[in-house]
Amino acid sequence: MAQHYPLEWLDTLISLTLNPAKIYLQDLTKDDIQSLSEKALIETTQIQSELKNQVFSLHKESQLRLLVQKYHSALIILLDTVKGYEKNDAFEKSEYCNLSRTVVSCLDELLFFIEVRFANFLSMEERVPSTYLNVSRKELKLKLDHLQKKLVADVADPIFSSLVLDNLYKFVNAKKTESITFRELLYRKELVQKLELLGLSETQTSIYNALNELLIYMNFNSRSYINYFTRCIANKINGLATKTERIDSLHFHFKEFRQMHTHRSMILYPEHQTLKAILSNWFEQEIAYLEKTMHLAPNPIKELKKNNLGQTKVTDKLTVNLSVDQIALILRAADESKLLHARSMSDVFKKIVPHLSTANKSELSYDSVRSKSYNAEERDKAIAIEVLEKLIRKLKTY
Repeated sequence: MAQHYPLEWLDTLISLTLNPAKIYLQDLTKDDIQSLSEKALIETTQIQSELKNQVFSLHKESQLRLLVQKYHSALIILLDTVKGYEKNDAFEKSEYCNLSRTVVSCLDELLFFIEVRFANFLSMEERVPSTYLNVSRKELKLKLDHLQKKLVADVADPIFSSLVLDNLYKFVNAKKTESITFRELLYRKELVQKLELLGLSETQTSIYNALNELLIYMNFNSRSYINYFTRCIANKINGLATKTERIDSLHFHFKEFRQMHTHRSMILYPEHQTLKAILSNWFEQEIAYLEKTMHLAPNPIKELKKNNLGQTKVTDKLTVNLSVDQIALILRAADESKLLHARSMSDVFKKIVPHLSTANKSELSYDSVRSKSYNAEERDKAIAIEVLEKLIRKLKTY
């Protein structure tokens, strides 16, 4: 039995209804145009569903590749056709122009859908046709303009957000069209799509913020980002008092970094090393350097002992109805959220912990409490969150 042609309605709309050389376009009323615009959006969703059904009904890779490439090529031809119509005087009318824009947007969405879902069946190193590239750049620019304020607001450091936006704007504003591949275009489209979703989830799985996690996932191996990332870590590490603390903190940052996921096929610059490889090498080199130069310190062992002996002996302490692990989590969160300002996180623990005790322990070592903040158990996290929520409820009664 012959398969249904999913693009039939869209093809007819473009080939006949919108064709200035046919009589149909002139007979369209404003209500007809509105109805066609709404129908195009519905068809776009249905076409995606139908394409998935057709792809999964086939079993041979050669058949899958042929089917995907056929629909991808057909959509590019339809896109070229619509953009050709827009040069006609008839499309100076705002209602016709709006309808063509809707259709172009739908075609661009369908092409992106195929390129993301079925990239393995496309020749991603092929050159993007100029019409499709121009349309995609315009669509991306609209999204970036809308995204810019949100990204700047969500990311505390404007330098960080601007280095990502500048890279994307450079791509959409470039004049070059003859050598852009589908891989390069798809990367920018997917990155922008994920940036639009940034901040919708409040779950943070590591010490790195959501934008860092996204760029590492997307293999954003831009030299400017690599320099920014390593500079931020270096500044944070250099603020610690001793080399022992710096090595400990570097190991912790490296552990969290290694646990982050990366996209298996996405990379900004395929000709360069992956972002994970570059940054992993940086961490390893920094740790090795600090470990090799430990002996250059006047006397690290004495220094540590001096710090421990120099702790203020406090007799009148506050008893906290939490465990040591839970106190550690709250103090770390207070430091990393910038609620407390100190020279380093170690300094926060050093100045606060000696004044605290728990129901089971009167003397707390600030260094021991600090180390426990790096190994959060789910139960301790849940209790710490419950206590903070209780504080919020209490504050609302004032």
